[in-house]
Amino acid sequence: MADRPVRGTPAWLRETNDRTALSLLLEHGVLTRSRIGELSGLSKPTAAQMVSRLETAGLIHVVGEVSGGRGPNAASYAVRTDRMLGVAIDIDATVLRSTVVDAAGGEHPIAVTPLAARTPEDDVRAAVDAACSAAGVGSDRVRAVCIGVQGALDPRTDELTYIETLPGWPKQGILRRLEDALGLDVHIDNDANLAAIAERADGAGADTGGFALLWMGDGLGLAVDQGGAVHRGASGGAGEIGYLPISREAAALDPDAHDLQDLVGGPTVARLAAAHGVPAFGEPDATGAPGAGSPGAGSSGVDALIAELAPRVAVGVVPVLALLDPERIVLGGPTGRAGGALLAERVTALLREQWGSPTIVATGVPAHPVLRGAREHLLGEVRGALFAEVSRITV
Repeated sequence: MADRPVRGTPAWLRETNDRTALSLLLEHGVLTRSRIGELSGLSKPTAAQMVSRLETAGLIHVVGEVSGGRGPNAASYAVRTDRMLGVAIDIDATVLRSTVVDAAGGEHPIAVTPLAARTPEDDVRAAVDAACSAAGVGSDRVRAVCIGVQGALDPRTDELTYIETLPGWPKQGILRRLEDALGLDVHIDNDANLAAIAERADGAGADTGGFALLWMGDGLGLAVDQGGAVHRGASGGAGEIGYLPISREAAALDPDAHDLQDLVGGPTVARLAAAHGVPAFGEPDATGAPGAGSPGAGSSGVDALIAELAPRVAVGVVPVLALLDPERIVLGGPTGRAGGALLAERVTALLREQWGSPTIVATGVPAHPVLRGAREHLLGEVRGALFAEVSRITV
């Protein structure tokens, strides 16, 4: 990237103004030159110059006209969202879900690609191509991908750990391998961490100083948000709570359980759900949101299932309360979403006597939390790339 102009110089002022105009268009969508001037507090001639530079650089374009009464209609402008794109990817045990991310944060279709016996680069390339095809955009526009995995990446060694669900993926050098093969910026993160980013953006953690997300899916995970930053630990493996052994007292809930994964992991929840006649508990519906089972929430089967799940989930919440004492605990993942407010209320009631009144709530992200978290990460990447282009056009 070119050197930034010296503060206070005409070039610096032009770049600052251009960044302001681009920010306003990203925030408000479609604007006229006059409206950009009003929102920025700059004169109409200066606003016209900003728009002209951004349009010439291909960062914005005319999308219509707005009638202003007397005189000619005013052109309206928007950011060129196809200029730079990202692709968010969520990988589970069987499929890759992917969706395009643009600078405006628009919604795009979610593509589903089978996780085949391929190389990691083939898996990711197939997911990128599928997302771009679904969105009707060219994959050559993609600059970065963010991949959510059921595991952890050590940033010091580029080593994947806890990746039993990714057969064929190497543990060592995965980030460099993907970036070299795909020619893209690649970010890999734990699925629970990305889900926490989604909760912070527009879910149950949006209005908190910090929170903990207990992710309950095929595996268990814990993500800790501290003032908007996710704590990942030195090796990237913070929050692998499923491996925590359970106490002798908790073992009375399930004599065959040795750790939290055994007690409330996906296979156990599926077995309990089938026994209560709600085999679809936690399975996604047409929107991708985990449902509460075919009989429907409020049925005797669902109520009985949640009554059995609540003390198991409470065992997993206790170490979170003891070690972190978070402002709020969010129950997420397929089990947390399907259990909803009722499961959160039952868990709270079980812990109230010993732990006072902990705030335990259900996830506030309706569907695809891992993808939405990856999307939030990429939104910053894509917008950052656009602003870097502003620096390049400053002369």
